[in-house]
Amino acid sequence: MSRLSFPQKSSEAVLNNVVTAKDLELLVQDQAFIDGCWVKKAQTFNVYEPSTAQVLGTVADCDLNDIQSAIESANVAQKNFYSSTTAAQRGNLLRKWHDLVMQNVEDLGRILCLENGKTINEAKGEIAYAASFIAWFAEEGTRSYGDTIPSSTLNTIVLTEKEPVGVCGIITPWNFPAAMISRKVAPALAAGCAVVIKPPSETPFTCLALTKLALKAGIPGKAIQVCPTKNRQVASELATHPLVRKISFTGSTNVGKNLAILAAGTLKRISLELGGNAPFIVFDDADVDLAVEGAMMSKFRCSGQTCVCANRLYVQRSILNKFTRSLVQKVSELRLGPGIEDSCTQGPLINASAVNKVKSHIEDAVSKGASVEIGGSAPEVPGFFMQPTVLSGVTVDMLVARDETFGPLAPIFPFDTEEEVLNLANSTEFGLAGYIFSGNVARVMRVARKLEIGMCGVNTGKISAAESPFGGVKESGYGLEGSKYGMAEYQTIKTITLGNLHMPGLIFPKCDYISGPSEPY
Repeated sequence: MSRLSFPQKSSEAVLNNVVTAKDLELLVQDQAFIDGCWVKKAQTFNVYEPSTAQVLGTVADCDLNDIQSAIESANVAQKNFYSSTTAAQRGNLLRKWHDLVMQNVEDLGRILCLENGKTINEAKGEIAYAASFIAWFAEEGTRSYGDTIPSSTLNTIVLTEKEPVGVCGIITPWNFPAAMISRKVAPALAAGCAVVIKPPSETPFTCLALTKLALKAGIPGKAIQVCPTKNRQVASELATHPLVRKISFTGSTNVGKNLAILAAGTLKRISLELGGNAPFIVFDDADVDLAVEGAMMSKFRCSGQTCVCANRLYVQRSILNKFTRSLVQKVSELRLGPGIEDSCTQGPLINASAVNKVKSHIEDAVSKGASVEIGGSAPEVPGFFMQPTVLSGVTVDMLVARDETFGPLAPIFPFDTEEEVLNLANSTEFGLAGYIFSGNVARVMRVARKLEIGMCGVNTGKISAAESPFGGVKESGYGLEGSKYGMAEYQTIKTITLGNLHMPGLIFPKCDYISGPSEPY
């Protein structure tokens, strides 16, 4: 029997109710949202619960006509949304959305936990994290300043202003089904853009629930369109349709490259947050306990399924045994089980393929001389579970040195010198995140500057927050999310040149100004 049940009421009746945490069914939706309406589709696809490998529910499977309709509707809505609201009014709408999300943390967390597999506490933490981006961009939209530029021509003024880029295609991954929505959609709406979202087919329920709350907050229905689909050709329409002016994608490097090629056909703006292979460097002057704590956070959060996971742990040889023993002890204290149970600290992986990839990395490493310090196998139980695993004696010829594992596997590589570890850390086509643990400030700054990455954590395993720029270099993509830079991804700069200001008779139209605060949209 499904662990999620759907309301018997009509979508309109559900949306007319005040959404509270009293009834989970009010937030569960299995339909698409197109042109301001919930749309039921005869064609659906299954969503599986990772903890049981059983069907959790079914969701509308949109076709090409659906997504084209959504794009065309969003194009009209975008112009109306921007022209009829101020930045302050859009900020008010986002603040209301944020408040509704925070009022429903418990139910949103349960939905996320069931479809994604992460523990219930981690799921609720992600909901709060997602809400922080909505709050941030509610404020940031009012600070999108233009410039007055000194002109090289007499009697001329050069001005710039920022405008929304247009309809934005939003394609998000399954590992953070709430945070990746808010981190992309909130700045788009703050800038005055309309969005067409293709949520992950593994975890669509969270996106649909957040959409319900956005509508309840008063965000115009046609400014947000949600088209679930398992059809890659349908999703690719976002990258090729001429009315879509911007694509924001988080996911695999190969898919990101394909989207970039497709988007080039209409010269769309595109931002890509792709694969990672993060080095985690522990020098012999580091606080080992702090480094182990950072490794647990950056490696085993979301069962190792994050793009900024510590994928390669480099530990200086003189503290190698101490670090390894301490890490193994901490890993032994993790409790594997269904994420919905409060006592569990490690949930399942997203699907069987994810489990098989971790197993193949372990088998490859062991066949080439690595040792399993703890874990190393998949328990024979229902669901997609994998034991948290630590490998020692890892070398550069093993798969774990080159490939992003995306699972609860911590391979430990020994190193001797700073120069050696920098060469090892940078010997990858990826460059998203990295971590350094050291008590030497000069070394920290020296190594941080030489690492070929977009984000660096120093003596911490936590590097992401709404105020912090998020993005990578090399084949980890381009463009930034979050922070004051995140708004710019959804805006264009228009230059206005006012010339011949000395001419007699040149007048400006009379303006009527209304004092006092603006009414909310």
